Amino acid sequence: MKIAVISDIHANLEAFLEVLSDIEHAGAESVICLGDCIGYGPDPEEVASLVRSLEIPAVMGNHELALVRPELLELFNESAKRSVELTEELITGRTRQWVEGLSATLVFEGALFVHGCPPESVTDYLFAQSHDRLKAALAEMEQRICFVGHTHTLGIVCLKEEQVERSGLKKGILRIDPEVRCIVNAGSVGQPRDGNRDAKYVIWDSSENNIEVRCVPYDAAKTAEKIIRLGFPRINADRLL
Repeated sequence: MKIAVISDIHANLEAFLEVLSDIEHAGAESVICLGDCIGYGPDPEEVASLVRSLEIPAVMGNHELALVRPELLELFNESAKRSVELTEELITGRTRQWVEGLSATLVFEGALFVHGCPPESVTDYLFAQSHDRLKAALAEMEQRICFVGHTHTLGIVCLKEEQVERSGLKKGILRIDPEVRCIVNAGSVGQPRDGNRDAKYVIWDSSENNIEVRCVPYDAAKTAEKIIRLGFPRINADRLL
């Protein structure tokens, strides 16, 4: 089965629409969202409503969690905190209710999906984990493969012969050893931070044991203009351009 894994849309409607079109063109049969549909961007209501209307299963991201647990805003930097506050003004009660109902993890087609780090962290960053922490997480996972977001960058961590190997992911197809446990970072649809402003996501072919990284151009200038017009921190727009 071909499964599109999207993450960190961050209320970027222009990027999301182009990615959805690309997913259809690529022939993916299912879509899973790794959270942070909202935050930073200008269209949180439109993005969340579209995720719901398309019945895309989603897990809780740290920006959604900050709406549910406002005390967590103390862990955010000033621009991220201000973005959450503005986001709250732009969403409806129905979207807030949807956010509150999101779970930290999801299992589908024998894979684990979580925003931050396995087994169920919404807030931990993959790149910040020690060798021992990752080795334990990989060894203890019930599933062979886990997909995460949160960092806005693409990457893969594998457990091979009791050693943890970390590497980046580039556009194209990578075959995964079916006997190896791994964590795949799916990048970001709405606010990539890898030097390439294209929207990023991955397609996991569970039958062929491969991951395809797809990069999708979109009208970033349009999104940036809306961010500035709505009073979000300027850095949210600058990161897109």
